[in-house]
Amino acid sequence: MQVILLERVAKLGQMGEVVKVKDGYARNFLLPQGKALRASEDNIKGFETRKAQLQAQNLETKKEADAVAAKLDGQIFVVIRSASDAGALYGSVTTRDAADAATAAGYTVDRKQVVLIRPIKDLGLHDVSVVLHPEVTATVTLNVARSVEEATLQASGKSIQELAAEAEAAANFEIAELFDDIGAAGQDDDLR
Repeated sequence: MQVILLERVAKLGQMGEVVKVKDGYARNFLLPQGKALRASEDNIKGFETRKAQLQAQNLETKKEADAVAAKLDGQIFVVIRSASDAGALYGSVTTRDAADAATAAGYTVDRKQVVLIRPIKDLGLHDVSVVLHPEVTATVTLNVARSVEEATLQASGKSIQELAAEAEAAANFEIAELFDDIGAAGQDDDLR
């Protein structure tokens, strides 16, 4: 099916281009979302008369998206989740979780705007893209942790594995000292 794009669509084309797409993609996504029109002669003529208005509207929404992206880019949002001692999450962090974390921090972000680079299935800092406009993208960081204290430690640069290794080393050191003390006490008894 031939359609006229009413806005820039990623991996498809710019506003005003006539492109050929699969019928289902046009009927189920592009046409209902208002991103395209069928490429009939009447629609092409109508688009040419509305082209200046659509470009001005696109420019205005892009300016607004740029302003929001300037504030949002580089922000860090904390997401608290249950996880194993090794740092693997029980479940995963979804686009909805990322949008909810941004909304809780005072930003207006819809889950449809959030793009996960890869599934988030472990604790740590993860970069996430937020598409505010077809031409404007911001990158935020999700700090996935089991508690607020753990999130603070992760933000300072320590990973969960490092913290677990430090805790295990400290526990082993305490056990070794305890056995040394017990052994020394036993030797004192033998000397008497």
